[in-house]
Amino acid sequence: MKKLSVIIFTIMFIVNIVDAQKTKSDFSSGLHLGLKVGLNRSNVYDSKTQDFSDNPKIGFVGGAFVSIALNELISIQPEFLYSQKGFKGTGITLGQSYSFKRTTNFIDVPIFLAIRPASFVTLLVGPQFSYLVSQKDDFDVTMFSSSQEQQFQNTDLRKNLLCFVGGLDFNLASTVISTRLGWDVQRNNGDGTTSVPNYKNAWIQLTLGYRL
Repeated sequence: MKKLSVIIFTIMFIVNIVDAQKTKSDFSSGLHLGLKVGLNRSNVYDSKTQDFSDNPKIGFVGGAFVSIALNELISIQPEFLYSQKGFKGTGITLGQSYSFKRTTNFIDVPIFLAIRPASFVTLLVGPQFSYLVSQKDDFDVTMFSSSQEQQFQNTDLRKNLLCFVGGLDFNLASTVISTRLGWDVQRNNGDGTTSVPNYKNAWIQLTLGYRL
């Protein structure tokens, strides 16, 4: 892993030298569009439900971004993403144990302040608005009753969530390798009930993008 990291950064350094003038003239001013696709490794935290444990799951993420350069160092970068999150969980509700996998599909709109100290790397940080499009729960326990499943379906889930996201973009000419770390500021339960898992999402994201 250490050797691989050295190789990757060496390649990035060489490409940056060869492409430095082009990168500066192309991406340090004006407005630029891009597309990206990748994976989320998501989980939850701050659970308020007793006897509840969670494990991460992998989900798809993809969408577009816009880079609005203010000068050679600073830009604003909004993104529009379709993002799958969720977790695998076990716990107790209505006096019975359960296990299930929850998949949540969001429209994520982060608005980043992007700082580019060098042509090959960009630091990003900012708030994110997330809208819950759909949710699916897959129950794995045959003893899970219809009343328990109905309890999950009737939960008052919060559709709109405020999040905080930070990350890095590695710029290889028009190709962008991005990493993100994000977490919800608000809990998922709109009415504050704790009969089902009450949590906040947290995720690590890796994407490959192309700046047009």
